[in-house]
Formats: sequence, C-alpha cells, structure tokens
Amino acid sequence: MVVLLHMVTLYSLSVLGGASAATHYNCNGPLVSTLPQSSFQSSSQSSVSYAAHNAKLNRRDGAGGWSPVVTEQEPWLQVDLKEQMEVTAVATQGRFDSWDWVSGYLLLHSDTGRAWKQYRHEDGVGRFVGNVNSEAVVQNKLSHPVRTRFLRFVPLDWNPSGWMGLRVEAYGCSYKSYVAGFDGRSSLLYRFNQKSMSTVKDVISLRFKSHQAEGVLLHGEGQRGDYITLELHRGRLDLYLNLDDHRPRFSVGRVAVSVGSLLDDQQWHSVHIERFNKQVNLTVDSHTQHFHAKGEGHSLEVDYELSFGGIPLPGKPGTFLRKNFHGCVENLYYNGINVIDLAKRRKPQIHSVGNVTFSCSPPQLVACTFLSSSSSFLSLPPVATAASAAGGFSVRFQFRTWNPDGLLLSVRLNPEPHRLELQINGSRLQLTLHGSGRARSEVSAGQRVSDGLWHSVSLTTRSQQVTVTADGEPASTIELWEQLEAAGNFNFGGCSAEDCHNPTPDFQGCVRLIFLNSQPMNLHRVQQGLLGNYNELQFDTCNIRDRCLPSLCEHGGRCSQTWSSFSCDCSGTGYSGATCHNSIYESSCEAYKLIGSSSGFYSIDPDGSGPLGPAQVYCNMTEEKVWTVLAHNITAAVAVHGSSLDKPHITRFDYSASPEQLRAVVTGSEQCQQEVVYNCKKSRLFNTKDGSPLTWWLDWEGERRSYWGGFLPGVQQCSCSLEENCVDMNYFCNCDADTDAWANDTGILSYKDHLPVSQIAVGDTNRTGSEAVFLLGPLRCYGDKSLWNAASFYQESSYLYFPTLQAELASDISFYFKTSAPSGVFLENQGLKDFIRVELSSPSVVTFSFDVGNGPAVLTLKSHLPLNDRQWHFVRAERNVKEASLQVDQLPLRFLEAPADGHLRLRLSSQLFVGGTASQQRGFLGCIRTLTVNGVNFDLEERAKMTPGVTSGCPGYCSGSTSLCHNRGRCVEKSNGYVCDCSQSAYGGTTCNQEVSVSFDTESSVTYTFQEPFSVMQNRRSQASSVSTESSSRAREDMAFSFVTSQRPAMLLTVSTFSQQYIAVILAKNGSLQIWYHLQTDRSPDVFSPVVTNLADARLHRIRIHRVGKNLYVQIDQDIHRKYTLSSEAELILIRSLTLGKVTRRENLDEDVTQAASRGFVGCLSSVQFNHVAPLKAALTNRGSSLVTIRGPLVQSNCGALAESTSHTLQDQTVTANKDKEQHGSSTQKDLAVIAGVVTAVVFIAVCALAVISRLLYQQRRARRSGSIKEENRSGVYTDYRTELHLHNSVRENMKEYYI
Repeated sequence: MVVLLHMVTLYSLSVLGGASAATHYNCNGPLVSTLPQSSFQSSSQSSVSYAAHNAKLNRRDGAGGWSPVVTEQEPWLQVDLKEQMEVTAVATQGRFDSWDWVSGYLLLHSDTGRAWKQYRHEDGVGRFVGNVNSEAVVQNKLSHPVRTRFLRFVPLDWNPSGWMGLRVEAYGCSYKSYVAGFDGRSSLLYRFNQKSMSTVKDVISLRFKSHQAEGVLLHGEGQRGDYITLELHRGRLDLYLNLDDHRPRFSVGRVAVSVGSLLDDQQWHSVHIERFNKQVNLTVDSHTQHFHAKGEGHSLEVDYELSFGGIPLPGKPGTFLRKNFHGCVENLYYNGINVIDLAKRRKPQIHSVGNVTFSCSPPQLVACTFLSSSSSFLSLPPVATAASAAGGFSVRFQFRTWNPDGLLLSVRLNPEPHRLELQINGSRLQLTLHGSGRARSEVSAGQRVSDGLWHSVSLTTRSQQVTVTADGEPASTIELWEQLEAAGNFNFGGCSAEDCHNPTPDFQGCVRLIFLNSQPMNLHRVQQGLLGNYNELQFDTCNIRDRCLPSLCEHGGRCSQTWSSFSCDCSGTGYSGATCHNSIYESSCEAYKLIGSSSGFYSIDPDGSGPLGPAQVYCNMTEEKVWTVLAHNITAAVAVHGSSLDKPHITRFDYSASPEQLRAVVTGSEQCQQEVVYNCKKSRLFNTKDGSPLTWWLDWEGERRSYWGGFLPGVQQCSCSLEENCVDMNYFCNCDADTDAWANDTGILSYKDHLPVSQIAVGDTNRTGSEAVFLLGPLRCYGDKSLWNAASFYQESSYLYFPTLQAELASDISFYFKTSAPSGVFLENQGLKDFIRVELSSPSVVTFSFDVGNGPAVLTLKSHLPLNDRQWHFVRAERNVKEASLQVDQLPLRFLEAPADGHLRLRLSSQLFVGGTASQQRGFLGCIRTLTVNGVNFDLEERAKMTPGVTSGCPGYCSGSTSLCHNRGRCVEKSNGYVCDCSQSAYGGTTCNQEVSVSFDTESSVTYTFQEPFSVMQNRRSQASSVSTESSSRAREDMAFSFVTSQRPAMLLTVSTFSQQYIAVILAKNGSLQIWYHLQTDRSPDVFSPVVTNLADARLHRIRIHRVGKNLYVQIDQDIHRKYTLSSEAELILIRSLTLGKVTRRENLDEDVTQAASRGFVGCLSSVQFNHVAPLKAALTNRGSSLVTIRGPLVQSNCGALAESTSHTLQDQTVTANKDKEQHGSSTQKDLAVIAGVVTAVVFIAVCALAVISRLLYQQRRARRSGSIKEENRSGVYTDYRTELHLHNSVRENMKEYYI
C-alpha cells in the first residue's frame, strides 16, 4: 500500500512538472535585470535621478537607486515582469554610496497590477528583513513560490540617519500557463471514449481564481452511485467523494471534506487531489486533508463525462443544477490530461457549454483595507444628483471582516444635531439615528456579518424614512418626523477627530464597490489625493487573513478570531490555556495524592500536554502504595463450554482507556499487575503430550502468551508450580491434572511489557463434563517513575544531552531543582538563530528566555526568598503562539504576550542540554528531578549513568520516592534529618497529615483579611521592555475544604473584594451545594449546583473547586470532576477577606446568599484551603493576629479526623467484601463480612478511646502552658505558620510548627 501511494505521488509530481517550472532545478534566474525602464513604477520619486527604473540590483544608474519624496506617506516600488513568472526569491540593496536603505518591507504580488495580495511566510509573517547598509545584498527566499506578473515592494523601516533607498531583484523562471475563463454560465465537458470510466487511482490538479464565494469546479457521477464534486462554498473548497454509494447524489447524508478559506479573494489558489482506492489527499495551497472516501467500493466509476465549471442538466442546454464557477482556471490536469489545452485545440473529447474563453479578464472589484480599529477612516464628499436634490441620499457598498463590532458609516444630518450611524454590533448591522439630546432610534439587519465573507449593505433616505438592507434580505426602516439631508462628508470605517461621536471601535476590514447616490466612487482618485480624505488605509488589496487556518488551538479547542488575533475555546476538552495546551488533570494517582486527594474516581492525563487525552481511573489511596485501577467491560465471570483448539472461545476486553493511554499508564508506573482467576473441570491449559497451550491470552500488542502468573514470560507454568502446591506434582498447573473435580489456577500477571490482557482464548471444553470459568481482574498499577527520577550535577562543565526539542508551536517544560549555587542553566536548546533557555540567573530569580525570530523574549520571576537554599523548588515554563508563562513554586504566574503578527515557529537544531550549555559555561550545580517536556518524561537517571560529572539520583532525605510530607507539605532538608514545612498546607502535624478541624455554631465565624505583600489574587498587569507584553497571574482560584453539618441553609465559605465581587459556597434550603460567582457587578451572578442530593446529612463531605478563566471544575467527595463555564473570565480585583461561617457584612449579596450568610454554619469545618492560604489553621495558630478575626465560640475539634476514619473504615469493608465476593463466593463473603464487622467495631472503639485520651492529654498540655501558646524547642524543629502570613521574613534554620 505504501509503495502504491508512493507511485501515485511520483505520478502527480510528473503531472505538476509539466505545468510548473518551479520543479525544475534551475528556477532561480534573475528576472529584473533585463527589464526595460517602462517596467518600473513608484508612488513618487525625489527627482528624475531617483526614478524607479534606477532600482536594478548592483546598478549605479542615476542616483544609484530609487528614493521617494520625503513627504511620501505610503511609498512603494513596483516591477512589471511583463509575463507570468514563477518567483522563488527576492533581493534588496540600498541606494549606491549613500545613507539611504530600507531595513524592512512588505512584498505584494498581482496578476494585473490592480488587485494585490500580500505575501506571507509559512507562519503568517508578512515582514521581510531588509538592509543594514547601502551595498550589501540581502536575499530572501520565498517559502512557497508565487506565480505572478507584478511585484510591489512597500518599505516599512529605513535608516534613521538617512532616507529610503532601494535597488531590487527577483529570482525565478518562466511559467507555462493554460487558462480558461468561466462567466458563471459556462462549463467544459470532458467526454470519455467509452460509456464509463472506472479508476482505482486519480490525480487531479488545477489553479483557480474566483470572483465569487460559491461555484462548482468539477463534477462527475456514475449510475451505481459513485460521484465526485469539487465545489466552492462560503469561500471554502468542499470535496464530495463517494465510491459505490446508492444514496441520492445531493441527499442530506452527503458529507464534504472542506479545505481552505477566503478563496474568493480574486487571487490564484492551487488544488491537488490524489486518490488511491479509498485513501484521498486533498491539498489547497499549503493545507492538506487526508481522509478515506465514503462508500463500499474501491474504484471511482464515472459515466460518460466529467464537467468543469458547473453541472449541466442533460437535455437542457444552459441549465445547471448548482451555482456555476465564475472566474479563471489554469493548468487543469485530469490523470495527466491537459484539459484546457485540448479545449483550446478544439479536440473532439472536449465539449464547451456557454461562453468559455481562454484568457483571464482582470478583476473589476478592487478593495481597500481599513488597517486600524482606532484611526482608520475614509471620508467622501456627497455627490449631487437629481435624487439628492430632492433631499434624500443613498449609500451602497460591500464589506468583509472578522470583528463583531465596529463603526461602518457615519454622516451628520440637517437639521443639526441629527446624526446617522451604521455599525456592526454583536455581528449584526445596527442603524442608529441620533436626535437632539439622548433621543435616538435603532433598527437591526443582517445575520453573522462578521464571518469573513463579503456582505452587501444598502442605506437609503427618502419620504421621511431611512431603510437599511443587508445581503438582499427584507429592509429595516426608521420612520422620520421630518426630511433629513446629509450635512457633511460620508465617513466610512471611522471618522476624523472633529466628526467622531461614536464610542465603539472603528471598522477593521475590507470595503469595495462604494456607491454614493448611485454613483461609483473611484478609490484611485482618493489615493491620489483628488477625492475626499483618508487615514490608515491600504488600497488595491483586501488584506484579510484567516487566523484559524490552520487552527493553532490544540486538543480539539475551537478557534475563533478577530481581524488581528484569534482565541481558543477549550470547553469540554480537558485542557486549558491560551491554546488549550495544558491538561487540567494530574498525570497520575500518585500526583493526586501529593496534593491531598483521597481515594476515588479521577481523570488522569498520563502524557500531560501530549496528544493523549484524559482517562478515567480509580485511585485507591487506602494502602501505603497508591494504586491506579483501570477497569474493563467484562466484570462477571465467564463460563465456557464446547470450545476446542480449532474453535476456541475468545473473550475480548475493552478498557476504560485507549490502548495508547493504557501503555502510557503502564510505562510510567513502577509496577503493574492483573489477576486471572481460572477455574476448570476437565479443561486443560496445556496439552500434556507436547506441552502446546490449549488456552492462552493476548497481550496489549495482540501477541499470544501462555504463562499464568508467578513466572517470567515464556515459562508455561502456573502459580501452584512456583509455590509447589499443585494438586498433582506431575503437572505444572492444577487444571492439567484433567480431573472431574473443580480445580483452580489463579495467578497474577505482572510482566509490565505484556500488560494489559486484551483477549483470553479457551480451547479445551468440548469433552463431556468439561467446563471452564474465568474472571480477569482490572489492571492495577502503582508508583510514578517520573516523580523521583533525578540526576545530580557536581561539575559546572557537565551536562546531560537529549534529542532536539520538538517544540515549534508550543512547549511546556517543568521540573524540580535544589541547589546551593547562586546561578546556573537548567536547560538550553539552540537553533541557527532561535533558542530556548531556562536558568537560575541569580539566587532568587528564575529566567525563561527564547527567540522565535522576533528578537529575544525574556520572562523573569523573582522569589521573596532565596532559591539556592538546598530545598526543592518547582519550575514550569511554557511558550505557545499566543503567550509565554513562568511559574516558580507557589508564586503568582508571570505572562508574556506574543507580539501581533510575529514569527510563530521555534526552529531548533542542536541537542537539548540539561544542566548546562553547549559552551560548557554557566552549568548548573545541584539536583534536577521530574523533568517533563510536552508531556514526555525524561529519564535523567539512565542518561546520568553514562555521563561524567553527573550521577543518578539525588542525595538527601527529601529526594526519595517516599512521600514524607503530605497535603502540599514541603520537605525541608536538615543536617541530621528533615522537617515538613506545612505553611502552604491546610493540614498540620509533623508530616502535614493531621486534619485541622473546628466546630462552629450559629454565631461563629472566621474572617481572614488579605494584606500586602501577600496579594494572592490581585492579578496586576505590567509592561515589559521586550517586544512582548508581560503580565502577572490570570484569573485563578483553588479551594478545598471538608465539612459535616445537618443545617440547611448554611454558609460554608465566602470571598469578598473591595470591588464588590464575591464568591460564595453555600448549602441551599434543600441541602444541595451551590457555588456563587459574582465577577461582574453589572450582571447577575453565576450559580452552579453540582449535585441535587442533600449534603446536610451529618456525614463528612470533601469539596474541591478550581477555576481557570471561564472554566470552573468541581469535585464532591470521590466523584469525578464536573466542569462548568462562567459567563465571565474576570479576575478578583483587590480581595478584601475570606469568611467561614456567619457573615456580618452582607451588602451586595444576593437574597439566597444573604439568607445562608445570616444563618451561618453549625457543624464541623476541616482543612480549609484557598489558593495558598489556610484560614482555619491561621485562626488556631495565630489568635490575636490582625489578619484573623474570630467571632462567637470557636472550638478546636477532631470531627474531621473521626469522620474520615469512619469513612475509610466503611470503605475498606466494602473493598474487602467485593474482593471476597469475586474470589470465594457468597457464603464465604458472609462469614468475612461478620468477622470484618466485629473487627471494625473493635477498631472503631479503640480509635475513639485513643481520641478521648489524646484530647485529655492535649488539654493537660495546654493547661501547663498557662493558657497561652509558647514556642518550644524540640529535636524535630517545626515550621511556624507565621511564615505564611509574612512572606518577607526569611525561612531560618530553626523553623517551628505548632501542633494543632
């Protein structure tokens, strides 16, 4: 298949080679040097000596080049190549022996010299790099050649110490062109020699230039249901292709493959179709779609003929089924046949319908572009006609834009102060008549006029009416009390300063065919200064771009755009960020445990920002190991009868994750296993004569395996053989004894490379009395190999190297480090000019720098504490086409917006250096672990084994894979051990695993007041000095807490700001959880109810709430994350306070929230966390602090711990009971349940007794402290929570922590 596709590709290249000289090896000859003087034109010239014809490369004619007059606002130099040429490169040079040169320019091209198109590089950049002196030649090769006759050079920048000076050259070769013109009522028919043509492979190529957004380019069909149609629709190219499909040819079920956009721009576009059997490649310009054709056949069978330019109706000449193509087609080849050449030579197999010409008429519709949304305008004086003399006026024009808002037209009216405005408002046209004072009338017209397509609008005033019509739809009318007349110029797209009254942005887009009082407006006269006035316009071109083609949104994010930018809607994708690059889920169950989660169902994304999506798993955290459990579709035991080796019984297993996700989980885990319970009666696993397997299973790759646990692969034995307890020691498996009694061969498969099991085949149950019953357990894995994969660098010149980063459009880099060195490069990758680097630039500053061709961009983040303190610190750097970001530990993120219309692709070529640089300077000294790039985990330990100056692993107590500190607790190295810094955790204790619980009554409340410099969520913006815009953290909140209550309604938590915003989490009257977000004071708040069940049930419930921009994620207990969308992505501005329980200040709260706030909360709140603040913990450890206000009785409690203990005990009972049910049957289950119940009761009583004793001891110890909390020096030395409240204080060696 691959070979045949390669043959099709070679065939298509040979076809294209006949039509294009660009495939020749020597298409790089000079095209300008031999042109006559008449081929050169310019906007102006300083004098005759500086004329355009002096602008040939390396020539010294006249003044040695072209220079415009110094007053020229929009200079350009134009070259006529005299015929169509294929241009592959351009070169520039300054004016000879002068201080005049151009340092940056745009390149436009045109077939006719009237309608121009701007050339853009692959990444959309239109700017060309020019000269730095007057003599050196700078050549720019075109990433994709252009076939054109006219070139126009538009200077952007020049020598600030001189003026513009330019000499130019273009390189390429001649281009053979066969052209046909279609007028929208004509077509060409290519008729076959036989009744039908059946092809297994097809190659169709052509170029077209269209005057309209609709029209059929190609059509063919057959009687058995085959058809192929290539059609322009809404400016895109649709291909319909079906093989042996009997549905009607234009039925609703037809599905098109669409490519391209804005193809009605009167510029040439190339199309190439390759088909082999059902595999199809459709390419338009540089965008390709690969797909499989619909239908049941593999060949395309077309009857009689193929039509080009339309679909004529048989027997009715001049009648067509669809809208015909209106424009030009060039070099049309069908399977190597030059259709236009045959038509031009009047060959009999070509039949012409209508008026088909063999030339391409120049476009009559010339547009202008309004470049700026704040300063572009075109002002035209009124035109006197007979109609205008009667008092009315009319305006008609066409426009296209992506912007949903903008002023299209405004005109002052008599009598004053009447004013008429036509604008786009919410993608609809809105006509507003302003009267005296605030009086105004409005009507709307049109639908989705900001979709990038051409739309027509007509505005007319007569007979005391103003009517507006859009796209030929019914008119909308404003009735007038008196006749109004135009009192000034007609302002299009904006207005001059003295005429402007409209607060909306100016129109940004293209306009053409302007008629005032039915008289066409000549824009060339406007450009020459002979008619009207203008500002920030680009004439003779519509410079619109589709920024969503190709879409730069990742992971299925939906792209939307304005004129100058695009945005990605990540809703429902499982990803977030400007381009939907970042997974919202953790990569493993181990990672969920590290952030304080408990057992439950979770979505994990094993490759982070990689191509694999999230998978739902169960995380079992009740044991010391964290188990990831992936279930499959067969949960009941499978009984097998009547199978044989020739016809085995095959059971296939479908898992809750894709095969790629399963492999990612297995590969990233330390150990995986899968239990197979196999019961047999007269059913063998192996043939006792030759040892061949009678029953087997398939691994994840579909390979047959016949081992059943306990042994390495390839050893055909069962677990009983290893344990030496087989029923018959003459056999390696119990089932091979082949007895009439039931036997069991249960085993655990634990060879990772073969897991999970995809099929089980049973082949020996066809004898009398023979039977087998098996049950395959879920795939269970534990450990995350990447979390503690580390390397130590102890020489400044040492480094690890890896393959080049594949990070052209997006990359995210994350790792942990610890060091005592003041600086060092963490990683670096370079290209010819581009680079990316992350480094510790000073003891407290991490720097992320890169260059994608727009100049170096630098993003820095300074910590309030030194980062070279021999403790672990987290770094995450991300760069995409929209922005870059840098995160260090829990500090607010820093952002750097990418420049508009800049280079996008990061082109790297060298190896990736980790811990150093290619120059072996500024190397890093210390430890790096958990290095992940674009979801790929780097094996630092393995690479370190073969690298001098680097060792595997990292010394220290805090460097092992065991989680010493829990719930966001930070492990701090000591000379003789370690301590846990719990300041960023809502938990307490020596290892940050003790619940911090408080009992509230109706009058109780805890209020935490935010202060500088601890402005967790103040989200300020700042400007950087680089080419991009840098800003601080985005809208983001993280909340987590547990509660037990029987009260409803109840106030759990509220966050208020100085700007009247608030967040509230309440229990409604029915006990359901409600989350209120009031981010915009002029709108109603967003209210979400994740579950309707009553949570005021005296049981412990855990709530986790996470927001990024508009996306809100909620988890209740062990349920999966639920996603909601807010109406606004506004940030919390100047947070005032966070309150738990009763709220006394209730202004600006909605009625339901006010009612809950007045009722307060009665019950237990535990382990409350908001971002990096633990208010409940602060209340207990910092009584008397100005930041914490306590009202009413507040009693420290262990209700959270007791409820959690009870919950876990019941959960363990359930897990044990389920496991016994699967393995031992119902009778054994009952016995175990009784035993488990007794044991549980005893354990529960013991836990309660210990809790009471602990409480008494705790009260005694507090009494000894004489009623006040005093610091105690202990051997363990703990962290004082005050470091959280005063971040400017350094963390000292003698850190303390209070037991709570």
